[in-house]
Amino acid sequence: MNSVAGKTHAPGVPMQPRADRILTTHSGSLPRPANLLQDVLAREAGKHIDDAQFMAEVAEAVRETVHNQADAGVDVLNDGEVSKPSYATYVKDRLTGFGGAGSIEIVASSVLGQALSEFPDFVEKMARTMASAEKIAFTICDGPISYVGQSAVQADIENLRAAVAGVHPAGTFMSAASPGVIAVFSPNRYYASQEEYLGALADAMREEYEAIHNAGFVLQLDCPDLAMTAPGAGSLENFRSQMELAIEAMNHALANVPAEAARIHICWGNGEMPRTTDVELKDIIDIVLKAKPAGIMLMASNGRHAHEWKVFRDVQLPEGKYVIPGVLDSTTNVVEHPEVVADRLVRYADVVGKQNVMAGTDCGFGTIAGMDLVVPSVTWAKFRAQAQGAKMASAHLWGRAA
Repeated sequence: MNSVAGKTHAPGVPMQPRADRILTTHSGSLPRPANLLQDVLAREAGKHIDDAQFMAEVAEAVRETVHNQADAGVDVLNDGEVSKPSYATYVKDRLTGFGGAGSIEIVASSVLGQALSEFPDFVEKMARTMASAEKIAFTICDGPISYVGQSAVQADIENLRAAVAGVHPAGTFMSAASPGVIAVFSPNRYYASQEEYLGALADAMREEYEAIHNAGFVLQLDCPDLAMTAPGAGSLENFRSQMELAIEAMNHALANVPAEAARIHICWGNGEMPRTTDVELKDIIDIVLKAKPAGIMLMASNGRHAHEWKVFRDVQLPEGKYVIPGVLDSTTNVVEHPEVVADRLVRYADVVGKQNVMAGTDCGFGTIAGMDLVVPSVTWAKFRAQAQGAKMASAHLWGRAA
């Protein structure tokens, strides 16, 4: 089977996956400590929070989050995105051109699609849940875009670098919003076309991407726009066209980041929802594989997508790429049994090769501040189960005792 072994890596970027066992990782966001969460939401509301106090809280939260991951058995870890109000809207503070007021309803309608009419009682439930998201500042693009987040990304880099100094993980990654997901959360009201808007986002965000890469971390691009917005596209054909534009913009932004130093997280929306209108992986995998990053993290554990390992029976994973199937469901407080985790990993290993699999999560455990679906103690229990399951899968695949 294909393998990433033998590829040349940038300084500080670890070989991924490893050739002797399955590593564990996750999609990025993790529970924020209560005191930091309060201040993140206060800043979103425009309240004054002392900058020095906030930065000290963030540094301590990153240190705590890194150690919690290591203690739970996470091999390739990150800062938990604890300083960010959400994985996508944080860019309003790092880019010019986002002065208009947006809404979570814009995003919800593109994700839920026909569920809005087929499951009206579910929509009522979602409305109550999304009340928490009203604390987050959503924006629109109403002016020219440029990157002004140099100090913010450097602070993130230094906090993570300091936190991992005594931990020595197998790998370290840092997340950033893709041009496509920014365009979903902050609709265009300035540029002449969506293609021009995506191009402007790519030109601006490449500075953040390159800063993360140059710091020696694996760059993860969050790309739920490549799956979750299909219900609002009107047709599969329209959605595939949107995907092509988004991936073209992403690849342009990654011109100076090697493929093996990056990975993407593709998500169908992080929520407990019917998912009857989710686009099927088999209908988009050819476009997904055009993305430059070597790593592809996919939803693979929830009841709507757990079967999609079968896609790789018919689709050859390109040389140099690897898959990070979600083996933990980020929308339920059920802790997966380690044997369930192991079974999920073995199924993927059987179709793409054991050297091309890393254990991941369906999505994050703190994607929007204040909207956590899974409580912190369960989150860490899930990661312990993931580590145990990965060890069991590795023992089975490499033929040794667990």
